[in-house]
Amino acid sequence: MRVGRRLLIGAMLIAPLVCTVLLVPAWAQAIQGGSAAAAGPSSPEVMKWGFIAAALVTGLSALGAAYAVAVVGGAAMGAVAEKPETAGRALVFVGLAEGIAIYGLIVAIMILGYLR
Repeated sequence: MRVGRRLLIGAMLIAPLVCTVLLVPAWAQAIQGGSAAAAGPSSPEVMKWGFIAAALVTGLSALGAAYAVAVVGGAAMGAVAEKPETAGRALVFVGLAEGIAIYGLIVAIMILGYLR
């Protein structure tokens, strides 16, 4: 259990750094050549970083939702085992945790809509 928690904390610390390193070339290009919007969404460079951003936001939100559902689901099942009439409320909290993935998917769809 401790190894998994350490791995998750490490991933949460390293993921923003990796995203920053991946996006630095796009930021540098935007500064040198004006803005990314001036290049147009059909520019291959803008398309590449748009697809990477959409993939990252979907993947990271799915990871966050999976962790949230694991924590909330475990606690909810413990509560239902003690008091069975709380099952409805427990499902609501698990659904709220799953909403994190849906928000990430919506942001990814908005990014891909801009690239069209």
